[in-house]
Amino acid sequence: MKSTWKPGGESGAHSIVEWSIGPMDWRLVALLAGLKLLVHLLSSQAYGFFRDELYFLDCARHLGWGYVDDAPMIALLAKVSLGLGGSLPAVRLLPALAGAAKVALGMGLARQMGGGRFAQGLTGLCLLGVPVFLGTDSILCVGAFEPLLWMGCAAMLIELVRTGNDRLWLWFGLLAGLGLETKYAMLVFGLAALVAILLSPLRRDLRRPWIWAAGLLALLIFLPTLLWQIRHGYPLLEDMANIRRMGKNVVLGPWTFVKQQIGFLNPLLFPIWFSGLCSLLFGRLSRLRVLGLLYLGMLALMIALQAKDYYLAAIYPMLFAAGAVATEAWLAGRDWSRGRLWPKVVLLSGIGAVTALLIPALLPFLSPPRLLAYQRALGIRPAKLEVRHDGPLDQRLGDQFGWPEMTDEVARIYHSLTPEEQAHTAIYAASYGEAGAINHLGPARGLPSALCAHQAHSFWPAPDRDYTTFICLGCDEGLSRVFESVQVAAVHHHPWGMAEENRPIYLCRGPKRNIRAMWPELKHWD
Repeated sequence: MKSTWKPGGESGAHSIVEWSIGPMDWRLVALLAGLKLLVHLLSSQAYGFFRDELYFLDCARHLGWGYVDDAPMIALLAKVSLGLGGSLPAVRLLPALAGAAKVALGMGLARQMGGGRFAQGLTGLCLLGVPVFLGTDSILCVGAFEPLLWMGCAAMLIELVRTGNDRLWLWFGLLAGLGLETKYAMLVFGLAALVAILLSPLRRDLRRPWIWAAGLLALLIFLPTLLWQIRHGYPLLEDMANIRRMGKNVVLGPWTFVKQQIGFLNPLLFPIWFSGLCSLLFGRLSRLRVLGLLYLGMLALMIALQAKDYYLAAIYPMLFAAGAVATEAWLAGRDWSRGRLWPKVVLLSGIGAVTALLIPALLPFLSPPRLLAYQRALGIRPAKLEVRHDGPLDQRLGDQFGWPEMTDEVARIYHSLTPEEQAHTAIYAASYGEAGAINHLGPARGLPSALCAHQAHSFWPAPDRDYTTFICLGCDEGLSRVFESVQVAAVHHHPWGMAEENRPIYLCRGPKRNIRAMWPELKHWD
């Protein structure tokens, strides 16, 4: 890596450090990104829709500038999936493409940091097999897309340090604004970035206009969603307060939180990304210390906010890139490795072999019994993220079972009624998962849309008429206080589904109050 001090950048405002950047190995990018895409496409329809995917598809049918628990970008992406047909492979296509892009962009970060072909390949191979990314990129979720924007911001910081061209702050602002429209965690990223900038030589840019223009640009992009939150009484804050009050999420102490980071990134890859952090803070990449400080700030803030451990996952591609560059430089400096490929071959082969072992344990290539047996053989026990979620499989996989069967049971109950009673029958779902299943899978079975007051459903049109009969999903025995007649019409149970979804389906008649009067009381955000 060649480094030279050079006065001025494109703006000619200050002294910078500029280092040479080698070529991008596009064949290697195509190979590793293509493998990532292939893995997810092959596993995309093995099980079924994930609970949150059904919710996002409902959000896509009600596009807006905000939702109770999500920024609007995921609904827009789900709308694209609906446009592609709304099938399971169509819904999983965009996250699979995002996963492939993540591999390619990570390799690009390694090149920006001065890494050669080996560093680029090592970064891509690591990102191909990181367990948390194998999980998030297998379903339509915010976590599949968020890292692309965080990585884009990191790329801009690298170029700002490397070239001193402070007009690049505008690109940072654009990416940050899009990040805010993707997930509100970008606010935490922005705060950590501000602290890191203040503690690095980039603080000099605070005296110039472009960084402030970037902040204004990000605010303007985020403004419609911010106004939506204000107009609706800050539902996000109420939702977060309810989650804390209910103790819904598993709260981790600082040390446990850090251990979980090592676990979901694959403990065998810990030396790579940790060496990247050390190199950014103290080693040959210390010119990019702002990135190391950014990571430490994000880690501290996520622990303080009692966030779920995987909320920090989007920051790690830059650490893997830094670690790959540091590893490449370390191998090049060893006498025993000069002119010999075997250390690199051993390292890449080992990571590739571990990745090949992990993929069938984390993606639905195997039937559930064989998957569990394979996980036990590898000693894998997925972490529990929410207190009330229990089942034989981890939540990401368990929440993909039972939705067609539940919808079939509802259809059987609904079609057992006379046409006259059907005309005055509503399907009420206590949770967005059940509502999403009815709304996405129900039309093919002749079912009406579900009524639901959970999360964003509570903002969508309230019932415009009264009903005499209700098919109730996800409800408890308290229904007897609301209806004259409560009958258990079916008991939904799927052996591989989550325990809280294996519940009775009630057929209720004779409401003591009309649904329009009760609607404001039914709203629940959690």
